[in-house]
Amino acid sequence: MKTSRSEFISIRGARTHVRHWGREGAPILFMVHGWMDVAASFQFVVDELAGDWHVIAPDWRGFGLSDYTQSDTYWFPDYLADLDAMLLHYSPDAPVDLLGHSMGANIAGLYAGVRPERIARFINLEGFGMMATRPEQAPGRYARWLDELRQPPQMRSYPDLQAVAARLQKTNPRLPDERAAFLAQHWATQNEAGEWDIMGDPQHKRVNPILYQVEEVMACWQRITAPVLWVEADDINMWDWLGPKETARPEIERRLGFLKDVRCELLRDAGHMLHHDQPAALARLIEAFLR
Repeated sequence: MKTSRSEFISIRGARTHVRHWGREGAPILFMVHGWMDVAASFQFVVDELAGDWHVIAPDWRGFGLSDYTQSDTYWFPDYLADLDAMLLHYSPDAPVDLLGHSMGANIAGLYAGVRPERIARFINLEGFGMMATRPEQAPGRYARWLDELRQPPQMRSYPDLQAVAARLQKTNPRLPDERAAFLAQHWATQNEAGEWDIMGDPQHKRVNPILYQVEEVMACWQRITAPVLWVEADDINMWDWLGPKETARPEIERRLGFLKDVRCELLRDAGHMLHHDQPAALARLIEAFLR
């Protein structure tokens, strides 16, 4: 494995953990992880990169070794502001190549449209967005959120790292034992009772009170000027959050139409965690696009 190094910086008042691979001074490739994930998750694809890169990957607030928020809910505007501050910190004068997975890709896609001059090229790994919502859903969503605030959310603890690895493999059956063992040690921390807790704020389990406004997102996508590499897995599970395949697939194609310069790739024998399932093939796609 390529050696990584950790750094802690202050981002908008939060102690933020950032992982680095590669040579300082090399071209920057900024990577942002998805929901209930951590920066170390990119280790396998970084190992397969052949070029001279300085890969920078933060733990989002509320995940990994970064601070948790002091409020009851995590908001996308906070993530956008955090990303803006981090890119200003590491590359104040030049646009960067930005890669995002899942939730991270959704944040990065918004950012690439809000600050198009800051992004040179954008790689979207399964960042489809969410199901469109309707205004009449708002009362029920707010009520559910208020109900959930009455009961503090909890994360399950695990007896040892082997159990954490088994949990990761339950979610992703393709994950080999050695990769699961590596991820487990970055995904969980030991508590005072000797058990292992997932390094994610339990507040993430609450429903977001703000409805997903797909046309607002598309307005941002339409302003992206960077070339976009869009990568999907062939064993896709987007239907879990976008609805039935017969309606979700046409909706994805509609959304792709808002991107001015997009190249679409399908990664074989991979699921949603495609950077774990096919890191070598993914690294080849990334570097071919960045060249």
